[in-house]
Amino acid sequence: MASKKTVVVMKGDQTGQELLDEALRVLHPDVIGFEIGFDEYDLSLENRRNTSNEVVHDAARAMTKHGFGIKAATITPEAKSDIGSPNAILRKEIDGKVIVRTGRRIPGIRPIGGTFAPISVIRMAVGDAYGAKEWREGSGDDEIAYRTETIDRKTCRAVAEYAFRHAKKMNAKVFGGPKFTVSPVYEGMLKEEMDAASERYPEVAYEPQLIDATYALLLNSHGDDPLVIPALNRDGDCLSDMVLQLFGSIAGAESMLISFDEQLNPDVVMAEAPHGTAPSLFGKNLANPMAMILAAASMLTYFGDKQATTASRAIYEATIEAVKEGTRTADLHGSATMTEFTNEVISKVQTKLDVWSTIEGF
Repeated sequence: MASKKTVVVMKGDQTGQELLDEALRVLHPDVIGFEIGFDEYDLSLENRRNTSNEVVHDAARAMTKHGFGIKAATITPEAKSDIGSPNAILRKEIDGKVIVRTGRRIPGIRPIGGTFAPISVIRMAVGDAYGAKEWREGSGDDEIAYRTETIDRKTCRAVAEYAFRHAKKMNAKVFGGPKFTVSPVYEGMLKEEMDAASERYPEVAYEPQLIDATYALLLNSHGDDPLVIPALNRDGDCLSDMVLQLFGSIAGAESMLISFDEQLNPDVVMAEAPHGTAPSLFGKNLANPMAMILAAASMLTYFGDKQATTASRAIYEATIEAVKEGTRTADLHGSATMTEFTNEVISKVQTKLDVWSTIEGF
């Protein structure tokens, strides 16, 4: 029996918190067969304001200590003078290097452009256009805007290395990349690390493409081949939004923020859904908890023990099967409530684990 893991639970706002509650129901020991410790922090807008974001720093320190976190969607106020988003703080505090977002086909939902096989975007989590120094000089028609962006070799290497490791696990092709022909010094740094990682993983198919060609080829159907796409920070932000929508809904996707140790092994993993707080659905028991449940399942794969990996597989299968067999929330053209969907997933997970436990090899 592996040692008990502790997960930092970061509460959020509105429907985001409701969906987190549903995912935590799936992680109950009566469902998955083992106990997880939970260290809770209230990252709601009200509490972030009350603590001047200190609660966000506390949560980040706890994740660094325990290695795992699961976060609800939170409100980011529009006013620059307000408390801002917790995401930038969390990324910086845990030294997050990579954001992984995986889109997959949902049974009964028509994909766009012939998209069927899973696609993972491995996005640089720091640097690039976000956090760049910006300023303007001159006035009137002669006014000029400037921006200084930076990326670093260590982060590029983490993105490339993780992309190839992830592709090996998915039996996927590493595809796409930066616009290195136009920017051989800046964007070329990521391309250099992609090429180097390809040398380390010769068994992984590798098809580098410029970012604009990547968009075009994705819309022109990539067939049945799973893809892993490494990308710079802003490229990855835009690309992941498009990729998830190619599957007709973002409900079947999860988002993972990962930091790495010196050997580029995952050190801290934070799971979340890729959607927002959905205020129009708050309190109505109508939202789709799929993405949050899949985020929890993905987190379990990083625990590094057989029991957690088996539970993760059961959750993934149960979630997709529930949809395939007709338990769907309104966004997927069904009539199930949020609670009813989670109940169905829980029932299926329990059945799978009970059956598998009687079969040699599980």
